[in-house]
Amino acid sequence: MGADATTGIDYHPGQRELQDRFDTRRIADRISERLVHHALTADDMAFIDARDMVFLATVGPDGQPTCSYKGGDPGFVRVVDECTLAMPCYDGNGMFLSLGNVAAGSPVGLLFIDFEDGGRTRVEGTATVAADDPLLGTWPGALLVMRIQVTRVFPNCGRYVHHYALVERSTFVPRHRQVPPVPSWKRADWACDALPAHDPANDPGDRPVRWR
Repeated sequence: MGADATTGIDYHPGQRELQDRFDTRRIADRISERLVHHALTADDMAFIDARDMVFLATVGPDGQPTCSYKGGDPGFVRVVDECTLAMPCYDGNGMFLSLGNVAAGSPVGLLFIDFEDGGRTRVEGTATVAADDPLLGTWPGALLVMRIQVTRVFPNCGRYVHHYALVERSTFVPRHRQVPPVPSWKRADWACDALPAHDPANDPGDRPVRWR
């Protein structure tokens, strides 16, 4: 039998069927027993703190999953303690697919990847979204804060991670004392008349709002 939810991964029949087909049940159980943990280690914390991106998976009440890329400056996903992460929610396309799923009670899966060295870490947990989180003001331009209560952490095989080198960090990431540019898609005909009233793209002087 697989490990239970308090000690590792409780594999479901579909996973077990594939493990047995390819004779990976033993190694799957070993990974669950030895590598899966339920709090962030010092190495996990250091790895997350150095990342400038994360892939966020959620699922809606209708069972439809979605995966979003989230980016910022290194450490924008903040380690609050060994069982808690917090991250800013910046202006996006206004659909709020991921955050809406979280608000509706979705569990979350986060995949952190180091594209230069190939390291990967998976974090799973529950999450909340708040506009009054005490950390909100520590991220310039953050609209909301998502807090993740960690339930499971484990490494992910990095052999298929393609090697990339950083060329430039996004100029759209909100930063202290900097004015982020308006994304070009907000100027497009299909979008410009449907933007929120307060959106910087509506500024007739073409001047983005400064983040404080």
